[in-house]
Amino acid sequence: MTVDKLKMHSLDLTQRNIEAVAGLFPAVVTEAVDADGNLVRAVDFDALRQELSDHVVEGPQERYQLDWPGKRAAAFAANAPIAKTLRPVRQESVDFDETRNLIIEGDNLEALKLLQESYLRKVKLIYIDPPYNTGNDFVYEDDFAESRADYLARSGQKSEAGERLVANTEANGRFHSDWLSMMYPRLRLAKNLLTDDGVLVVSIDENEHASLVRLGEEVLGDASYVGEIVLKNSSKNDQAYVSIQHEYIVFFVKNRQANTGDWVEKKEGLDKIYAAFEGFRKEHGDDWAAIHAEAKAWFKQFPASDPVSSSKHYTWMDAQGVYFPDNIAGPNDGQYVYDVTHPVTGRTVKMPSTGWRYPEAAMRERIADGRVHFGLDETTVPNNKTYLANTEYQSLTSIRYVDGRAASKRLAALFGEKVFTNPKDEFLLRDIYRAVGVTGDDVVLDMFAGSGSALQAVLELNRGGESVCRFIGIQLPEDLNETLKTAKGAAKQITTNAIKLLTRLGRPATVAEITKQRMRLLNERLAGDLLSDSGFRVLKIDTSNLADTLETPDALLQDTLVGAIASVKEGRTGFDLLFQVLLDWALDLSEPVKAEQVDRVEVLSVADGALVACFAADISDSVVRQIADRRPLRAVFLDAGFPTDAARINAEQIFREVSPETEVRAI
Repeated sequence: MTVDKLKMHSLDLTQRNIEAVAGLFPAVVTEAVDADGNLVRAVDFDALRQELSDHVVEGPQERYQLDWPGKRAAAFAANAPIAKTLRPVRQESVDFDETRNLIIEGDNLEALKLLQESYLRKVKLIYIDPPYNTGNDFVYEDDFAESRADYLARSGQKSEAGERLVANTEANGRFHSDWLSMMYPRLRLAKNLLTDDGVLVVSIDENEHASLVRLGEEVLGDASYVGEIVLKNSSKNDQAYVSIQHEYIVFFVKNRQANTGDWVEKKEGLDKIYAAFEGFRKEHGDDWAAIHAEAKAWFKQFPASDPVSSSKHYTWMDAQGVYFPDNIAGPNDGQYVYDVTHPVTGRTVKMPSTGWRYPEAAMRERIADGRVHFGLDETTVPNNKTYLANTEYQSLTSIRYVDGRAASKRLAALFGEKVFTNPKDEFLLRDIYRAVGVTGDDVVLDMFAGSGSALQAVLELNRGGESVCRFIGIQLPEDLNETLKTAKGAAKQITTNAIKLLTRLGRPATVAEITKQRMRLLNERLAGDLLSDSGFRVLKIDTSNLADTLETPDALLQDTLVGAIASVKEGRTGFDLLFQVLLDWALDLSEPVKAEQVDRVEVLSVADGALVACFAADISDSVVRQIADRRPLRAVFLDAGFPTDAARINAEQIFREVSPETEVRAI
């Protein structure tokens, strides 16, 4: 048995794509020598062209596609591996040993690369609230992005001498290209994490709405866009042309066959309606006509924007509950024809022009059960009683009225002051999660976590005990002091408040700290609630833990490290190494970890023996044997922990004899 080396870098997506092609067309995959003289697997495009026959597009020609300057570089950025890792930060976490929630601090492009194997096809819903592209440069300055000067020259907006030809305004296309280049690699990586029935939900405004829809269709497929919610959230009247008073929440699905769109939501305002009718009943008893008259007057007080108004036709009540008189006519002409007697006058009632909806026996049964609404006499056509209690759910609707100030007020109350501008509504997001089928122990990921609204929405979803869902939040440590330099109006004061708060807490003045602090406060507030988990593990993106790991892209294309590893970087702990191993072995980063002493060296056990790790500087045969006796699925050691080749060979022999099924590796 040979102890293999872990690769200790993020997944090379180009190589994974080659493997996918090999699965479909084995004959087109060959071997080639790369620029460094290494033998690598490659695709023979001539052979692939033969396999695809006449379905190959050759050369430049007109076709429907989304294109922009920098697209090729953005695609490369998605595939290129990185020599980075996620380091656990116990002191900033809450319930580190018990929680299954994660907050990752760092650039989300790098985070998504690091999560590719551990969470491949495991995330049910990804929520994104990206920069809206209002004309400012992005915080996300990706390495692949070309300079503004290069862009202007290549796109014909500067002469060879460098003279500006076109003003760099929002109209010249640069801003759209920047935004698309920022979003494209992130969406490509996010797609890989979605389950087959997974959903991508994106908040956006009018600046990039059209680009978003087309980009989503390109990344997830032409059939992926399934609709949007238009969110009325403003009453401003200060814009030229058309005053924009709404935003969008756009929905994409990864696979329509796996997710057929049976999305329903509970109607809002039901509690108000039921409470009102309960009061009417107490006042009027069984005088249903009086209750009806009072209900009609009561509904008139609600404007169209109030959710109660959508149920204003439910103005009748009987002993079985609140209802509205619905159509009882047959869908086809002459469906069912027979006489029905009015229960008071004893005369035959007027029949619908197309006949009755139900056969005579079924109709008699409904009348006996009190489920048919009759008029005052036989001159009016009876109706079906459709009870509100039986129609509490409806298809997810495309128009919403949401007071944006409510979420801001709730967040300010949690922190004691306003520390974040325009947070998303956590209750709206909770309702969206529920509507699209997030349940059980599903994973929700927010890669632009901001203030943490989407993370709180997961906790709110779990509060009723109907689910034990978990979240992964990713947030860049955006410097609030830099934000303050360009902030204006109320945003300037709010940013100042946030900086002062974090300074008092002894924490860096970054947006990521706001995210974490919100979740800490929520954990305190929700203590005692029937929540499965309101804690979180903090993980921070950092360079590889290994001092001699080469960090150039060319070196990362190799499957194993070149040469012996001299040492672990100063300050890196066994837990740091363990989490890099979890990434490399594609294990869930929220698995429970237990630390213990074996012969006075630290041994870390993940998920009751799914993985056992020992990163001691001197690993004895006794320690190796005690680990092998546990028969773990996987075991990993520090390569430098074996002082001699003989010690390493002994370790291999011990596992071969005691636990041959254990996969053993070294770093």
